Amino acid sequence: MPRTNEVHAPGTWFSTIPRSFEEVPIDTANGNAISTVEFLEAAGSLVTLFDVIGGVGLAAVKSDLTGNITKVQERYNKAPAESQTLQDLVRNELKSGQHKATEGLLWLVRGLQFTASALRLSINNPSEELNASFLGAYKAPGGLSTHHGYLIRKGTEVAIKSGVPYRKDFYAKLGENQAEVNIALEKEVKALENVVDILLKFQSTPEAQWK
Repeated sequence: MPRTNEVHAPGTWFSTIPRSFEEVPIDTANGNAISTVEFLEAAGSLVTLFDVIGGVGLAAVKSDLTGNITKVQERYNKAPAESQTLQDLVRNELKSGQHKATEGLLWLVRGLQFTASALRLSINNPSEELNASFLGAYKAPGGLSTHHGYLIRKGTEVAIKSGVPYRKDFYAKLGENQAEVNIALEKEVKALENVVDILLKFQSTPEAQWK
């Protein structure tokens, strides 16, 4: 599917990424089936946002996202005809008795949910520092911290507190026109939230379980 460049705000970081989550096809007539190729492109594009943020506070999150994107991509490459949508990828991999990509997608969605939640907090609380938004998302009930052990959880909290740059520096990197940045960020986060919500609901169903 070609890029629909009109969804990207010119002059912002969003106009430079290969794929926006707004460009991910969702077949609402077929159980909200999400196209695998465009989803992986959008997830890969979002990962580069952590380079914009900079610092070391979210390095582990970026690494986890990248690793889990690779797991899903490998399954798609192995069986593209059976993996045109994420839901079919999961169903067909589980039928084969494997779950590497299915588990990778589970963790990928958790990481995307964390990212969306942090950006939503930042949007809704314009006076809040960026590290506070990411820490709030990390520690939220049902958030990423609930899936981590004690040592990883405490290490991540410290890294976010001390290693995430100032809000003003991050937003400045997203574009000079802050009004355009805010519009583009809201659109992208809203689209990401929708994709995450669809996948979380699917992953909670029996057909997406491997144990």
